[in-house]
Amino acid sequence: MKNFLILFGLLIVSNTAVLGQFGGDPIINIQNEDKKFLNFGYYLGFNQYDFQFEYKDDIGRDILVDKSIGFNVGLIGELRINEFLDARFEPGLLYTSRTLGFPGFSTQAEAIREVRSTYIRFPLLLKASTRRIGNWRPFIVGGVYASINLGSNEDSLDDNSSGQFRMKQNVYGYELGFGIDFYTEYFKFTPSIRGVFALTDELVPDADPNSPWTGNIAAMRTRGIFINFTFE
Repeated sequence: MKNFLILFGLLIVSNTAVLGQFGGDPIINIQNEDKKFLNFGYYLGFNQYDFQFEYKDDIGRDILVDKSIGFNVGLIGELRINEFLDARFEPGLLYTSRTLGFPGFSTQAEAIREVRSTYIRFPLLLKASTRRIGNWRPFIVGGVYASINLGSNEDSLDDNSSGQFRMKQNVYGYELGFGIDFYTEYFKFTPSIRGVFALTDELVPDADPNSPWTGNIAAMRTRGIFINFTFE
């Protein structure tokens, strides 16, 4: 989380076009940008995904999650509701990787499971913005999403006893975030930061109910953070 916030700040500060929007008496760029009933764009960004585990019994040994930075890419469709509210559909592709360390094993081959996931996401969001201030406009955004995990291995007959960690293919959740719209001469550039919270249990348990890998897991849900850069 700390590294993501530092990266978010550095990318804004290093962008000279963005800094130019804070002048005392700026020239107002693309004045009619927010008056369109429909608006389209695309986004690129980074993510860091984690897991939240719920255990059946507290044995004092948690599963460790080694997180890495993945990437996001997608499209934006926006429908104007009024001056301050917009409905947004942001379908996209996301890649992430997590490494799980299970306690109680004597060998690395048994204790470590690498989980690589490629999600197709379908977020439906509501964006609430302040009044435009010169060439910038802060906002908050939130809503729900459905996603398909292409790397889930849900239908695989192999489980952790064969070295295969399985997850459910369909995931549902919500996301919350904030950002700033910057109006440049030719387009609107928007950095934002989002928190992502799965509501569904994503674990496919092993066939053995007493499995040393999944037997004590009551639920496993994704938690993540996004930094997106939008161009509209």
